[in-house]
Amino acid sequence: MFRTRAAPPEHEHLPTATLPQASILLALAVLAVICSGITPHNRVDWLLENALPVGLLLGLAAAWRALRLSFAAYLAILLMIGIHELGAHFTYAKVPYEQWIQQLTGHSLDSLMGWQRNQYDRLVHFSYGALFFIPFWEVLYRRTPLRGGWLALMAVTLILATSAIYELIEWVGGQYLGNDQAKAFLATQEDPWDAQKDMALALLGALITLLLQTALGLRRRPLD
Repeated sequence: MFRTRAAPPEHEHLPTATLPQASILLALAVLAVICSGITPHNRVDWLLENALPVGLLLGLAAAWRALRLSFAAYLAILLMIGIHELGAHFTYAKVPYEQWIQQLTGHSLDSLMGWQRNQYDRLVHFSYGALFFIPFWEVLYRRTPLRGGWLALMAVTLILATSAIYELIEWVGGQYLGNDQAKAFLATQEDPWDAQKDMALALLGALITLLLQTALGLRRRPLD
């Protein structure tokens, strides 16, 4: 199960998105960033939150000739950016999902779940693990000889490592922001274990996607 072999040609097992498909999905991601920037709750926080997404989109566009991903990978990136941009617009701790759910159903999700804080940031970190596992796995499959369990392990490890790096960025950035701005950017909501919980949820999301891909046979090539 845990072994490597010479990487096959890029097109051998994984399909790549066509230029129109990738262009439409990336354009929608750019549109999500632009829309979230229309009268955001906190302009400085919005700028901070969008440094990485904008860099990612520019990198994907620049790398089109060298690295072309599948439609599913680009779609996962679009969905993640959409979820993130909603949080960037309102700031994570103030996304009014509770009011929206009450208006739609007449019930309180927070009361039902026993939540005492806004949980939107938890959704974002879980979604990062669940969605970005797909492009990470695919890049590793295309560009490395990793296969089987080693490929799965490295993709999960990348999710956890990048999640930890983001938490470090938040910590360092929060040290240089004013108190109110730091609260908006960090969104810890007085939880001393916020960073650890965020990383755990990203890991959980990645593991769930891995299990679903394996169980449903969505992987282009099964684990060796």
